[in-house]
Amino acid sequence: MLCELNIRNFVIIDRLSLSFAAGLNVLTGETGAGKSIIIDAIDLLLGGKARTDLIRTGEEEAVVEALFDLKAAANLRTALADAGFDNGDELLVRRILSLSGKNRIYVNGTLATAAQLQSWLTQVVAIYGQHEQFSLARAETHNQLLDSYAGILSEVSSYRRLFEQIRKLREELTRLDKAEQERQQRLDLLGYQQQEIFVADLRLGEDTQLLAERTLLQHAEKLAEIAGSGYDDLYAKEGAICETLARLASQLGEGAAIDPHLSPLSEAVQSSYYVLEDSATQLRAYAAQIAFDPARMEEIETRLDLLHRLKRKYGNTIEAIREHYTAVSLEFTELSNLEATRDALEKKLKDDEVTLQQLGASLTRARQAAAISLQQGVEGELRDLAMPKARFSVALTPLPAPGSLGCEKIEFLLQANPGEVARPLAKVASGGELSRLMLAIQRTAPAGEEVATLIFDEVDAGIGGAAATAVGEKLRAVASGRQVLCITHLPQVAAFAHHHFLVGKEETVDARTITTVHLLAVEEQVNEISRMLGGAKITESTTIHARELIRHSVAPDSFGGSL
Repeated sequence: MLCELNIRNFVIIDRLSLSFAAGLNVLTGETGAGKSIIIDAIDLLLGGKARTDLIRTGEEEAVVEALFDLKAAANLRTALADAGFDNGDELLVRRILSLSGKNRIYVNGTLATAAQLQSWLTQVVAIYGQHEQFSLARAETHNQLLDSYAGILSEVSSYRRLFEQIRKLREELTRLDKAEQERQQRLDLLGYQQQEIFVADLRLGEDTQLLAERTLLQHAEKLAEIAGSGYDDLYAKEGAICETLARLASQLGEGAAIDPHLSPLSEAVQSSYYVLEDSATQLRAYAAQIAFDPARMEEIETRLDLLHRLKRKYGNTIEAIREHYTAVSLEFTELSNLEATRDALEKKLKDDEVTLQQLGASLTRARQAAAISLQQGVEGELRDLAMPKARFSVALTPLPAPGSLGCEKIEFLLQANPGEVARPLAKVASGGELSRLMLAIQRTAPAGEEVATLIFDEVDAGIGGAAATAVGEKLRAVASGRQVLCITHLPQVAAFAHHHFLVGKEETVDARTITTVHLLAVEEQVNEISRMLGGAKITESTTIHARELIRHSVAPDSFGGSL
């Protein structure tokens, strides 16, 4: 739902901040005051075309910003999260138009594209009138609306999943066809790679161990010399360190017998003697087992050379080579059993295609029945909306092959007047006709819960009297449980408002024209309805008429009371 709208330097709007609520929000005012400009600003937030002529004369940039409540828009929050955007209960959208052409879009503070904006915002806001984002004019929305009306959305989801599964099966078969042409050549290559890696009998970490062992063998002579010399210095030669420590420990022991203060030193020297004596023993053993083995050295070099060649061919590590071996083995098995694999896939594809045809036929029957019911319901609503001779139809055109949404193309058509050809809604010229048609459809087949904000522009064009009252009644009914914004010039429609906004224009001290918007209190609404009834001069009779009109139009409800 649209909660806040801020506009700056947009056409004739200098600065404007609006707060909208649930229910029917009506905007009225003199012609040229800027009512449609507000809708144009919202259209820009829905991904409408950025044009420099929308920037207020004399300014460098225009800014349109809106805050939306997404508590009921689970799908949109998921889409935002998937795209890496903040996906809380609120959505802040800001679009900046610049004369320099450096236009920018921010969604929850993060840069976004116009395509993303259109994809996301049209899920929760729909404009019905002569705007680029008129959702019903886009044929792709007709499937969703008719299927929702028919109550087959879950069946359509099942159909789409099966369609995607069939697409993947066909891709796999195409891949196998190509593999068959190169199969023997590929099998020879895979068999060679498989055998080469298998024979190598690779062990994780063995390259590191071999490198360490090679280093030891390369320096065996030096290591043996170090160990032997160490043993001699510590223990073997005359005057060795251990011999000196033994003598000193004995002397300190004699001294400790005289002065106990020497006892700790005697014990420390004795302990050092034991430690060094043990080290000497270990050095002797180490020196004894160190030896240069040319045969082992050659064996290591050969193995390392093999590992190096395998790494160059199949991966930088032993683990990568083993993973390549696994992949090669799987592909080798698959190619070796290609015919069996292909037969199984073809059988699966054939069975799935039969099931898809059956599901598609079921969807077609449900859509045909729903189309008739929808046509009748919409035309009944249109009669109340001053379009008694309009003919609404749902065209179900069979596709040459099942598509992703079914076996037919769905398109809504309108014949506004007798003798005219029924045309796609995108080619219907009148914004008023489009708006009233959408109002009729909303009454017959309400949009999904996530489309929380419906905006009607020109819905009252060319009507009056009882038809105008019917439009007001239907707008208020559609606004139950959601938000509707409507521009109107008719008092019969405005009288049904839950929230009435007066749009005006003023001339500033520097002779500039600006748009103003004011949320009307009850008495102010009476005055505005009086103006709409009687023109510039408000009389007692027009005021009485306005009060009666509001009293009879608006029954007390959750949005407010009556006069």
